[in-house]
Amino acid sequence: MLINTLAKMVLWILIGFAAGAIPFSLLVGHLALRTDIRSYGDGNPGATNVLRAGSKLWAFVAAFLDMLKGGLPVGLAYITLGMRGFEIVPIALAPVLGHLYSPFLKGKGGKGVAVTGGIWIGLTYGIATAIGTAVMALGYAVQSNAGWAVTAGLLSMGGYLLICKPEPPLLAAWLGNLLLVLGRHRRDLQRPPEWRRRGDKA
Repeated sequence: MLINTLAKMVLWILIGFAAGAIPFSLLVGHLALRTDIRSYGDGNPGATNVLRAGSKLWAFVAAFLDMLKGGLPVGLAYITLGMRGFEIVPIALAPVLGHLYSPFLKGKGGKGVAVTGGIWIGLTYGIATAIGTAVMALGYAVQSNAGWAVTAGLLSMGGYLLICKPEPPLLAAWLGNLLLVLGRHRRDLQRPPEWRRRGDKA
C-alpha cells in the first residue's frame, strides 16, 4: 500500500513538473507574435512580457495556459484522485518548480505567478486564486513594484487558508509556493514599494 502511494505521488510529481516546464508564454510569443518575448521588459519568459510585446489577447492566452498547466495536474490529483494528505505538497509545488527551472529553457524559467494561480484553482476551486489576484491587482494599482504586489497577493491567499481552510498540507504547500515565488522576485523586494502618484497609469 505504501509503495503504491509513493509510486502514485512520484508519478504525479513528474507529471506536474513536466507540465509546468512547458514555456507556453515563450511559445505564444514565437508562434503568434513572431518574436522572442525575453527581449522585452525584464527578460522573463512569462505572460507579462507577451503583453509588453504588444498583445493583450495573446497575453491572456499565455496566462491562461500557464494557469492550466498548474491547475490541471494538481486538480486531478487533489480533487479527482483524492490525494489530500501531505503527498499533495510536492505534487502542488512540482508545476511551479517546472516553470521556474524549466529544462526546456536550461533552467531559466519564469517567475511563477500565473502557474501559482493555477495550482490554487486546483486546490481551492479558485477561491484563493480570486482573492490573491484581486489583492495583487490592488497592490499594483497603488504602487509599481511588481514584487510587493505579488507578495500582497500571496499573503492574502495564506490568510484565506488560515481562516477558511487551515489544513496542514495546504498551508505547507502555500508556504513552499510563497518561498519559491518570492525567491524569483527578490530583486524587486530589495527595493521599497514605489507608490504611484495621482494620475500615474498602472
